[in-house]
Amino acid sequence: MKKKGLLLFCLFVSVSFAQINVEKEKEAIKQADIEFSNLSVKEGFHKAFLTYVADDGVLLRPNSYPVEGRKAIEELHAKSSDSTFTLTWKPLFADVSSSGDMGYTYGTWEVKAKTGDDKPGYGTYTTFWKKDKNGKWKFVLDTGNAGLSKEEN
Repeated sequence: MKKKGLLLFCLFVSVSFAQINVEKEKEAIKQADIEFSNLSVKEGFHKAFLTYVADDGVLLRPNSYPVEGRKAIEELHAKSSDSTFTLTWKPLFADVSSSGDMGYTYGTWEVKAKTGDDKPGYGTYTTFWKKDKNGKWKFVLDTGNAGLSKEEN
């Protein structure tokens, strides 16, 4: 019985001190952000956000209270169409916690009308991420600012 307890203790200690490859996780979170943007182009902004939001995710938007939780985000997206524009973004930086389960990205975004008639809009964003129970990166907080000119992007 003592051997079994010692074995469990050693297993616990080895798992507790397992090293996280932070650089690998930074690349993984950046890649998740890129795939998120690619899905926005391929299947629309709404589909992308609903695919990558965590159940407890929050959106911070101008002139609005925080939109909290997946259900509220679904309701928000149901109120409008994303068929007239394309939203893309590019992460410029990513960082993760030493435990490898939370992190953030920031970068620039661009929105274009699908008709090509309007001048594109540009801005910056920050997205906070956490891993879900399956080890997939999901966003828990997303916010952005408009106002960049093309030269700044």
